[in-house]
Amino acid sequence: MNATDRTPADLLGSALAADPARPLVTFYDDATGERVELSVATFANWVAKTANYLQGDLAAEPGDRLALLLPAHWQTAVWLVACASVGVVADVGGDPAAADLVVSGPDTLDAARACSGERVALALRPLGGRFPQPPAGFADYAVEVPAQGDRFAPFVPVDPGAPALVVDGVELTGAGIGRRAAADVADAGLPAAPRVLSGLAYDTWRGLSFGLYAPLATGGSVVLCRHADRLDAAALAAREATEKVTFTVPRP
Repeated sequence: MNATDRTPADLLGSALAADPARPLVTFYDDATGERVELSVATFANWVAKTANYLQGDLAAEPGDRLALLLPAHWQTAVWLVACASVGVVADVGGDPAAADLVVSGPDTLDAARACSGERVALALRPLGGRFPQPPAGFADYAVEVPAQGDRFAPFVPVDPGAPALVVDGVELTGAGIGRRAAADVADAGLPAAPRVLSGLAYDTWRGLSFGLYAPLATGGSVVLCRHADRLDAAALAAREATEKVTFTVPRP
């Protein structure tokens, strides 16, 4: 991590400048058989489009709170960095009734309707597909985002010392995310530019750190596995070999 890197948006910018073609997020859903791989450049493009949608169409401003009701998924990772890019506080699993806007997966739509602000739904279908029928009261992310701009600049500079993330009752600033991720890297003894495999959910800091922030902070990448509990030991070992994994996050 460079000395100038502070927020997740800074970290992504450094990764993009260093090697845009390398893999950053490889996502598996072991309930459906889906596999998606995003290079740094492709991930950054999704982040830029999502951040433009967030501050443009959704009129989100720094300090606004977004209830993020999504599982560990590549699109969730995109939303986390997009929020940090705009200055919006991503409240993972937060109360929609207390949020300025909500982003929901297909399984949490009823809870998300408690939000009186903007509501966005993700179908979480392979390749970022849209809902066959958009849920009432929600914008469909897969419909709204592709037309957004490929470059992003915040209307207001983001304060790295401002709140950026709430997870499991803990609030972190943008700079705090980078510092804590770097500490996790040191504590876990991750190799240089690690290829991390994580089957952890995104509802704890540990899941977010090893499933996104720590690999991003080290010039590495993550193999993010949803429903990894469906893998037996042989299948997990085969995936580690196929994906050239250098560090597997131990289960709690």
